[in-house]
Amino acid sequence: MSTSKRIILTGATGLIGTRLFAALRERGYEVVIFSRNPSRARAALPGAAEYVTWSPAESGPWASAIDGAHAIIHMAGAPITQGLIGVRWTPEYKREIRDSRVIGTRGIVNAIAAATHRPAVLVSASAIGYYGYSDDTPLDESSPPGRDFVAEVCVAWEREAVRAEEYGVRTALIRTGIVLDTEGGALAQLLLPFRLRTGGPIMPGSQYYSWIHPDDEIAILLMALEDERVRGPINATAPTPETNRDFCTILGQVVGSPSWLAVPEIALRIALGEMADLVTKGQRVLPKRLQELGYTFRYPTLKPALEDLLT
Repeated sequence: MSTSKRIILTGATGLIGTRLFAALRERGYEVVIFSRNPSRARAALPGAAEYVTWSPAESGPWASAIDGAHAIIHMAGAPITQGLIGVRWTPEYKREIRDSRVIGTRGIVNAIAAATHRPAVLVSASAIGYYGYSDDTPLDESSPPGRDFVAEVCVAWEREAVRAEEYGVRTALIRTGIVLDTEGGALAQLLLPFRLRTGGPIMPGSQYYSWIHPDDEIAILLMALEDERVRGPINATAPTPETNRDFCTILGQVVGSPSWLAVPEIALRIALGEMADLVTKGQRVLPKRLQELGYTFRYPTLKPALEDLLT
């Protein structure tokens, strides 16, 4: 097999990973899927060059598959939310969230270090949670990290990924915002009450939601793979973040349902505990580095993005 177009992909069966897998194949890449369950991955995503058994660990038999690959796109990690209804961050699950990212990335970079023919690039997932929760202060890639649980996970996650630079591998850290996906994530959760005509803002409503359309997310990942200028942290968010109140107003307009029934913060605190921070707090994150690189967003504003996905 030629290694010139060989891409290692983790997290292929996730919301973003499935779209990315299809986009990579359309561009002629030979995709090697690393998965905890290769048989399940093969059934869900036929057509990969290989399906390799992988789990987050500092080393393993899978490491040899990295030798000779052109690139690694590392997207794997335990879901932060598992859906927002009735699920709390137990100490055990918080450990899984952290270890699946930190130890998993450490193992990937250890394999890079041991490879005879190292990949040219590592594109590693991260999240805007890196910045912690904030008010309406604009945040870009130069902004400091936060100190909450998610921010600490992102800092440790990125620290492991950037070790690949020590081995001559260009490394891009994609700090993704709220991906607008009707099949999962925050949008799917917000849609349900609107479809029941009971939608409304999550109080206080002033918290910023930094969002991105899936088409832009995939395009940014491909840019990170193929454009040698892309290195270090990249905010994968649209240039027009919206407050939760405005986000819900626009969502209601698109689906033809009023945004009127506000959700009290205390109700989410009771139901979700610490995880309520994900929806009651926010960050106003801007894609400064992408704009410097000349990236043109397909969906820079929210209403056309939601119309594309929901109408």
